[in-house]
Amino acid sequence: MLELKGVTSYYGKTPIIQDLSLTLPAGELLAVLGRNGVGKTTLARTILGLTTRITGSIRLQGSDVTAMPTHLRAAAGVGYIPQGRGILPKFTVKENILLGTFARGDKVAGVPAKVLDLFPYLADNLDKRAGTLSGGQAQQLAIARALATDPKLLILDEPTEGIQPNIVEQIQDLVIRLNRELGLTVILIEQNVEFAQRAASVFVILDKGAIAAEGKVDALSDDLIQRHLTI
Repeated sequence: MLELKGVTSYYGKTPIIQDLSLTLPAGELLAVLGRNGVGKTTLARTILGLTTRITGSIRLQGSDVTAMPTHLRAAAGVGYIPQGRGILPKFTVKENILLGTFARGDKVAGVPAKVLDLFPYLADNLDKRAGTLSGGQAQQLAIARALATDPKLLILDEPTEGIQPNIVEQIQDLVIRLNRELGLTVILIEQNVEFAQRAASVFVILDKGAIAAEGKVDALSDDLIQRHLTI
């Protein structure tokens, strides 16, 4: 599904991701872990083409997308839920979801039925202003908008951050369901190790923009957690 080879990614003249290589097969859920400031969000933005400059190569489903602009990467099947969700508060729930359909290759109009099935609350409140939603509802909306693009690869950047505790497990269950039931390949950027262990099939730990450890999630040992993730 996704292959990065020797990727260095810059903001201005500063390399943040440095000579990074990874391969993500279709259907896997990859947890990207690491302390604050090690490059986790920059890795997501690199895959989307949102940094200043990239060297190395990025391939999506076998096609080289290294020089491809962001909107074409979205059309090729990359969905993204950023930190902070990025919904438009003055738009309605429906209008936010419809923004995602602009990236679809099949030009389907309207809110996709799959989205309505997954999010009953949103389906019942399509005309509600997005800015009036709770944190958990807003995160549902952000995921719904990304799913409206009909992605093959879904990148979520700390999807439970800022969510009320009683809703966190629902969001976690939804992420797992998207992968295991709907077959989406998922990159989960997360600080919550327990969530990552529960959801992921594979993991990478970043440190200073490079991969410090990687493997099957069963290999995410207490020693690795202590060395690379505890503060």
